[in-house]
Amino acid sequence: MATKSEKLQQILLQLRQDTGDVEASAVVSIEGLMIASDMPRDVNKDTVAAMSAALLSLGKRAAQEQSRGKFNQVFINGSDGSAIVSVAGEKALLSVLVRPDANLGLVFLEMKRAAQDITDIV
Repeated sequence: MATKSEKLQQILLQLRQDTGDVEASAVVSIEGLMIASDMPRDVNKDTVAAMSAALLSLGKRAAQEQSRGKFNQVFINGSDGSAIVSVAGEKALLSVLVRPDANLGLVFLEMKRAAQDITDIV
């Protein structure tokens, strides 16, 4: 039987395979600690984890202060692609880096599925 870590790793690998637009992804604790990742070696995983948790915190605060209801995700669009941080239950978040020409509708759909799977595990 697979461990929690192996199950989370499989979810991340499946996310990359299902969309083709995902370049990297990670499951991060709300405290900013890396739980599982599917990232290139040149990416600093600790930095990604810390920044993802910070974005989550700021996003929640902004949604609350601006009366936008329950926070779901932060989307950052840059010239070399996008970064998306989504809630994955009460204890974790899903951070994803996508290609500049990504089909965002498909990415968001697959992220929603992955976040639910992560919630069930974490």
